[in-house]
Formats: sequence, C-alpha cells, structure tokens
Amino acid sequence: MKTATEARAILRKLAGQHPNANTELHYSNPFELLVATILSAQTTDVGVNEATPALFARFPDAVALAAADPPELERLVRKTGFFRQKARALIGMAQGLVSRHGGQVPAAMNDLIELPGVGRKTANVVLGHALGVPGLPVDRHVLRVANRIGLAQSEDPEVVEQQLGGILPAHNWTVASDTLILHGRRVCKPKPMCDRCAVRDECDDHRRGAGLHPAAPARPRATTRRGARQPRSSKT
Repeated sequence: MKTATEARAILRKLAGQHPNANTELHYSNPFELLVATILSAQTTDVGVNEATPALFARFPDAVALAAADPPELERLVRKTGFFRQKARALIGMAQGLVSRHGGQVPAAMNDLIELPGVGRKTANVVLGHALGVPGLPVDRHVLRVANRIGLAQSEDPEVVEQQLGGILPAHNWTVASDTLILHGRRVCKPKPMCDRCAVRDECDDHRRGAGLHPAAPARPRATTRRGARQPRSSKT
C-alpha cells in the first residue's frame, strides 16, 4: 500500500484531473440527501435526480414520508429500480427518524446505521456532504480505484474505509471519496482508460501491466500474397 505521503500526492493529482469533485445527487437538506442516497443503490445519480423533485414535493420531510402510502411511494420511485424494496426502506427510515430523532437526521454514524436501509456508505455520504462530519463513503468505484492504485488492499468496503481513513486527514475524506468516485466513473472504469489517467505512473496496477488498455485496440494489418504486410491506415 501507498504511504500517507504518497496517497496525499496521488489524491492531489486526481483532484487536479477532477476539480471540484462533489456528490452528483441533488438535495437541499440532510433529509433529502439521505433519501436520494438510499434511492441511488443499483442505479445512476441521473435517474435519482429525475425522480426526487416529485418525491420531495409530495413528501418534504420525515413526518410526511413516514406516513406514506406504499403504492403511491412505489410509483414515485419506480424509475430508480427495485422500487418496492426502496419504498419499504424509505418508509422505515422515515419512521425511525420520527420515533428516535424527532424527524431530524442525526449527525452520528451509529445513529444513522440503525435506520432501515442505511449502511455505512449511505451514512458517510450524508455525514460528509450535509452534516459537516468527516465521512468516507466507499462504493464500487472507490473499491476498484483504491485497490488498483494501491491506496487500499481489500474488497471489503469497511476495511477500505479504514485503510483510506488511516492515510488521509479526516477533513479530506469526503472530497477524496468524491474524487475517487469520479475517477472510477470517467477514467478508471472496469476496463480502464490508462492513457487518460493523471496517476498512471504511480498506479500499482498499471506498473504491473494489468491496467494497460490502449484507447482503441490496434487493428491487425492486412496481408498480401506470401504474407507481405500492407501499410496501416492513418484513420483511427
């Protein structure tokens, strides 16, 4: 794994490649971000942002959502996928907020993860972006990018959260996560575009050769009789 000094230098380079990294979910308060993050499971932020305006207009706070009619809520969140499970989780979460926290989103990890549908990733998103508490969300992008670069060595999100938290200052946790997420979405995809990566020279995976994927595979050269090669086309 990288040292703390190496990790911070790498994150600075990635921040230069993805300036002003932030969550792409739309929200105006901690409750809305909590709802949006629960809905973001197994779907895109774009899809969530399309669904939430009507959802928040109908259920603007935990009290309203706690009393939601399940079929109505399912219709509002249908486009995010797994709508029945998500509707149940949202109602349970809202009921937990009302019964345990006066309808307000608590600013503590232990309180958040006790709510239905809320795991550490969701809690960290809300803590770091909406409540001013250091949070380090680890999703599939963070897992992939951190392991490839050498910032972490585990496929367990909680272990990776601990590893990254141990080498990065707490005040940088949230922006570091946002930066790694954007890098995973834009560059370090399942099939990485290493030619576009600002830290490929520092990347363990790239150094091993496993991450070397050209932007486009080279076309095999056409052959003439007796195997003579023709010049490769200049078109790409």
